[in-house]
Amino acid sequence: MKESNVDVFNDQPVFAAELTPYRSLGKTGFRVVLALTGAICAVYGGFFLLTGAYPIGLFFGLDFLGLYIALKMSYRSGRQREEVSVSRTNLSIRKFSPAGRMVEHRFNPFRARFDVHRHEEFGITGMYVTGEGRGTDIGSFLNPDDRESFAKAFRSALATVKRRI
Repeated sequence: MKESNVDVFNDQPVFAAELTPYRSLGKTGFRVVLALTGAICAVYGGFFLLTGAYPIGLFFGLDFLGLYIALKMSYRSGRQREEVSVSRTNLSIRKFSPAGRMVEHRFNPFRARFDVHRHEEFGITGMYVTGEGRGTDIGSFLNPDDRESFAKAFRSALATVKRRI
């Protein structure tokens, strides 16, 4: 079965976005923070070990280990992402976990509803797509400014697709 040129043209994405969490500390910053913290913990930990206050010295090592684990977990969670695309025939939301697993949610763009939950003080607190008895959230990891810009662009894309009948 062959697709006509009109069908191919109509299925081109009107909107496509890849959403990723923001990380303010790059790899170099990560190494610098760990090196400085490790040096400080080693100096003070060594001082307390030499003066006989060995429990305090050991706690400096535990502090450093805790910081390392927290930063590693933060970077791991930063590997998650979402790919959102809207075409005339399909609204697709692909969610990738930090481990690389992918879950895809597909909606008919004409039946999909985009809901934005707002808080007076904080702005957008949640974005959801629902339709045909199913639903999913979008961009839960985005900062408030990114949520605002994404919501505006996504709402505009859905309106564009629904206008072209």
